[in-house]
Amino acid sequence: MPNPPFTFQLHHQDAGSSARAGRFTTPHGSVTTPVFMPVATQATVKTLTPDEVMGLGAQIVLGNAYHLYLRPGVDAVHRLGRLHRFMGWPRPILTDSGGFQAFSMGAFRRVDDDHILFRSHIDGSEHRFTPELAIANQQGLGADIIMCLDQCIAYGADRAEVRQAMERTHRWARACYDAHYLTPAPAYADTAAGQALFGIVQGGTFPDLRRESAQYIAGLPFAGYAIGGLAVGESKARMYEITEQVTELLPADQPRYLMGVGSPEDLVEGVAQGVDMFDCVLPTRVARNGALFTRYGRVNISNRRFADLDAPLEEDCDCYACRNFTAAYLWHLFRAREILGLRLASLHNLRFVLRLMDSIRQAILENRFSQFRRDFHNDYRPTNEATRQQQKERWLAARGG
Repeated sequence: MPNPPFTFQLHHQDAGSSARAGRFTTPHGSVTTPVFMPVATQATVKTLTPDEVMGLGAQIVLGNAYHLYLRPGVDAVHRLGRLHRFMGWPRPILTDSGGFQAFSMGAFRRVDDDHILFRSHIDGSEHRFTPELAIANQQGLGADIIMCLDQCIAYGADRAEVRQAMERTHRWARACYDAHYLTPAPAYADTAAGQALFGIVQGGTFPDLRRESAQYIAGLPFAGYAIGGLAVGESKARMYEITEQVTELLPADQPRYLMGVGSPEDLVEGVAQGVDMFDCVLPTRVARNGALFTRYGRVNISNRRFADLDAPLEEDCDCYACRNFTAAYLWHLFRAREILGLRLASLHNLRFVLRLMDSIRQAILENRFSQFRRDFHNDYRPTNEATRQQQKERWLAARGG
């Protein structure tokens, strides 16, 4: 029996904003939106088991075709049952093509109109990524949603360079579409039939280029549309402006994905601009460095003020760490450099973000997202030197301290 096609249904749009709630269906199940996708770069969410990630409420995870292509290899994953079976994850998976990884490698890569030439960060071997290979790799991995190869451009690049990268992204989008839907790789044709391909909008922070890119990419019949090339150094205000501009130009009846964004304040604002899907390594990466999310902002669990706190980090948090351990114990684990500390912190941060997305969706369905957004920003303060003391005082006051 063939895999069911990818479908998207818009359930509701908030009365006072562009925030929307919907659902998309894949061969491995349905996902309610807006949704945050934990990152399983190398077929694992670092330090956590698939059962733990599912227990946190994750509906879908993201793997990276670039890393899996290098190690253990696409053919190996395909031979061993494709990515779902290989990593023991039965729910939907999205794979990134590897374009951003090529961008981030700097001096180790070279880009021309036909391909990205790069050297492996593992052994220095040379590799040539074309749009067709990027699609074949993702077909072999067997993800439910796959991405076009694009050229991400650094913030601050001049207009000519941004335009060149955007036009290259457009040519590659057409090549990716043809490679996936018209001429799938023969060895992987069985999996390609059930996969949804998303196009990616580029254009840097130039509004006219973003408009041109959104119109071009939206003109191709992709299953969904992503906004790439943001959260690479521009201000948050600029990121929000570009996101709002692009979402207004994308089809309303298909999912919109803001790539590489995952801080709590950015999730709330991204949803407010009409985004349905997000991913980012940030929640688990900062967790492993002792930075934990609370309703008042990010805190450093290694701070001495947690050493004697005989209470959970967040009283109303239902994650395993907060249900079973005190903040003082987490402080001890990080000070002692115990691996359990990294795991508990990762569980907490992912649960915080996934609970936030659940709360956002419920607020949208009840036409109270605008108030939810105001309340969130009244409480939550992103960590920086200017707000650190205020955040500490709010956190202590909430605990009666």
